[in-house]
Amino acid sequence: MAYDDSNIFARILRGEIPCQKIYEDGFAMAFPDIHPQAPTHVLVIPKGPYESLDDFSEQGTVAEIAGFWRAVGAVARQLGVADAGYRILANTGPDAGQEVPHFHVHVFAGRPLGPMLKR
Repeated sequence: MAYDDSNIFARILRGEIPCQKIYEDGFAMAFPDIHPQAPTHVLVIPKGPYESLDDFSEQGTVAEIAGFWRAVGAVARQLGVADAGYRILANTGPDAGQEVPHFHVHVFAGRPLGPMLKR
C-alpha cells in the first residue's frame, strides 16, 4: 500500500496543520493527543513516511528506527513520567484500531493505568 501523504500527521509534519509541539528532533515529533485517555497522553510520530510499525520496522533505516525510539524515551523523560512509569501503544492496522495511516506511538502516564486490555 502506498503512503497517503494527505493524512493528518503528514500535514502536521509539513506545517500545514498547527500542533502544540512538545518535542522535535531530526527523527520525530511529539504533541498532545486531542482526545486524551490519561492525564498524560502524547503522540510521538517519526518524520518519515511510514504507515505502521510493520512498515517502519521493515523500511526504516537503522538511524531512523534508533532515533525514533530514543525520541520516545526523551519525551517520557521531558514529561517527567519516566520514574513513575508510562505505557506506550502502537496500533497497527484496522483490527488494532489504527486511525491515522502514519506510524505513531501513544505515551500514556499520570495515573495507574490498570490492565493492558479490557476483558
